[in-house]
Amino acid sequence: MLTLKQIYDSPEGIIAGLQKKHFANAEETINRVMTIDGERKTAQQKKDNASAEMNKISKSIGALMAQGKKDEANAAKAQTGELKDKVAKYEAQMAEAEEALTKLLLTIPNVPYAIVPEGASAEDNLAVTIGNWPNQPMIDAIAKDGAVALKNWDAATDETIAAERIAKSEKLPHWELAKKYNLIDFDLGVKISGAGFPVYIGQGARLQRALINFFLAEANKAGYTEIMPPTVVNAASGYGTGQLPDKEGQMYHCEVDDLYLIPTAEVPVTNLYRDVIIDEDKLPIKNCAYTECFRREAGSYGKDVRGLNRLHEFSKIEIVRIDTPEHSDASHKEMLAHVEGLLKKLELPYRILRLSGGDMSFTAALCYDFEVYSEAQHRWLEVSSTSNFDTYQANRLKCRYRRNEDKKVTLCHTLNGSALALPRIVAALLENNQTEDGIKIPAALQPYFGDDMIR
Repeated sequence: MLTLKQIYDSPEGIIAGLQKKHFANAEETINRVMTIDGERKTAQQKKDNASAEMNKISKSIGALMAQGKKDEANAAKAQTGELKDKVAKYEAQMAEAEEALTKLLLTIPNVPYAIVPEGASAEDNLAVTIGNWPNQPMIDAIAKDGAVALKNWDAATDETIAAERIAKSEKLPHWELAKKYNLIDFDLGVKISGAGFPVYIGQGARLQRALINFFLAEANKAGYTEIMPPTVVNAASGYGTGQLPDKEGQMYHCEVDDLYLIPTAEVPVTNLYRDVIIDEDKLPIKNCAYTECFRREAGSYGKDVRGLNRLHEFSKIEIVRIDTPEHSDASHKEMLAHVEGLLKKLELPYRILRLSGGDMSFTAALCYDFEVYSEAQHRWLEVSSTSNFDTYQANRLKCRYRRNEDKKVTLCHTLNGSALALPRIVAALLENNQTEDGIKIPAALQPYFGDDMIR
């Protein structure tokens, strides 16, 4: 949630940032925030004035009684009663304004950093890194310019390269490979729960477990403390990290208990620090967690939902950081390097995208997506979003730290990223590593899987 200080310090800048995120009625909304806050301040000033006058008159009543001025004392008592009613009225006005202000602020997204590219959709995202990909001209372009807009991506060359690679060895999509090697039963999942809830079997289940253990081991090496949080949270936690009210329709809601199944471990792990003041010496805090994640994915259809491409329940390892404003950019870069390192070790073709304003999440100030290439599907699959939220979540959470220098308490920065989400990683591993003898397991994963092939 944006702070009032941010809005008052630069209302024009906030409006421009919200417009960059394609937030409708940005100027009207910010003006409304300041109007409601003005009403709250006016009510508070009237309440303070009435309280001061009431206290002053109250102190005079005793003296009037002592002087035998009973009528004046009674008049003073009546006046304090009227002022007390006014104080109550002004307090009610303040409470009403504060409630309206909070509700309005909760509907306003975070403001993107200046580095975020302009754009309304994924086409305007910038490719800033590409790895394990044979398209040398594209790699050279990124190395020279630092970024390439996806709408200018050399699609024809990419498709030619993909076609050449597929021609060498016919590639099956992962849902056919899953059936061929008895790894995943999608129909059985439909029987038990419904579409989007696959059942992993035998080597498929072992591959899931291998990836989970590999990702957690790598996070441990990078200094992340593992957390095993609940996978259901209360509404306060959803509001704390910004899933509510923005993504209420995408979350599974247990209505009787008013609890939500988590869409990501970001929610419970970040909420560990709700209403907490942290000593600066303890920052940055680095946590990781493996959880099942649940998303309704309402409105999804077509090729995007085939097989493992889009699920209602899936496994994911999340990394979360709580940091100072001065160090959060360095933390973000370290997180990006960590996620990239995982993809390098898995030997998957990948690219890193800096998201445009129109394609960013409600809460992020800066976000990078990682995508892996699916050789059988001829498309890129998102496997991680790694974001810096600035003080946006921290303000909702009241997550603060005490500075060493002056002991001042101020808002932290929060960051998180997938490291990694399993379904599309599994899809890419199966499709990209298929051979006539089976599916090759990357060397880094073999100690966790216990074999070099799926046969």
